[in-house]
Amino acid sequence: MKTSWRTASLVATAASVLALTTACGQDNASAPASAAQNVGATAAAGDYGNPGAGTATGAGNGYGADGSKTSASPSPATPAGKLTVAANPDLGNVLTDGSGLTLYRFDKDTANPPKSNCDGDCATTWPPVPADDATAGDGIDKALLGEVTRADGTKQLTIGGWPAYRYAKDVNAGDVNGQGVGGKWFALAPDGKKATLSDLPGLSVRKDPKLGDIVVDKKGMTVYRFMKDQAWPKSVSNCTGACLEKWPAVGPVNADDTKGVKKKGLMPFTRPDGVKQMTVNCWPIYTFSGDKAPGDTNGQGVGGTWYAVSPDGKPVGAPGE
Repeated sequence: MKTSWRTASLVATAASVLALTTACGQDNASAPASAAQNVGATAAAGDYGNPGAGTATGAGNGYGADGSKTSASPSPATPAGKLTVAANPDLGNVLTDGSGLTLYRFDKDTANPPKSNCDGDCATTWPPVPADDATAGDGIDKALLGEVTRADGTKQLTIGGWPAYRYAKDVNAGDVNGQGVGGKWFALAPDGKKATLSDLPGLSVRKDPKLGDIVVDKKGMTVYRFMKDQAWPKSVSNCTGACLEKWPAVGPVNADDTKGVKKKGLMPFTRPDGVKQMTVNCWPIYTFSGDKAPGDTNGQGVGGTWYAVSPDGKPVGAPGE
């Protein structure tokens, strides 16, 4: 009797897998959760000046300058301008100045009351951000912007009470070379906290104020469907070449690494170029290069063929849906 029950169980399991496989006409191979990513996305640098678990080595003076303390004079303070929110693949939303340079906070400072403990040579390596002309851009609560009077009498910008700095080794917009330096310096999130990527599943559901429930990837970026694709009798992507550069295909995600997304038809398929792409209800899914931060839906309705994806795989807001 026990053998019959076990045999029946195995048969039922096999039938269930076969049903899902047949639904999209593809294999149901799942990739590890760690493989959930956008195909073609640029890999992030493995080291932002914080080898190991966030503590930098070689910072002999304890605040990130090379070797012994430098005697160089601080450069003239550069105005902050209009603050913006930048999406970093490893840190999530990061606060930047008007030039796109990352802003940082120092663990030896205090936010309540605001106080800077970075002066002299430290302030050469980590130039304080002036408070004078700082304004809040999209996604930033202007009520969190403040100022603190430094020891030299100048006014330094604060975010949520935390004094804000730039890092001398950040040269280009988007650089985050100061992240984790000395185990005390961290990129600022828009709310003044330390920037950190939300621990999201490979695919999950977010409630958008205009679109309702939509699917997002592990980085919180909106997931889209292409109306020229095909789901039945097998998954087919008609976005290739330059299209894929603008609409990166979402890589395989383990079904167990999802939340709120319909399980049926939730599987990868193999594209003509040999790369595996994820589907929701057998429809190929993508992100949009025009979305710069989690929560953006700039791809919605583009060309009348691209739409955000509902948890059951339907195109949100598409005509006739």
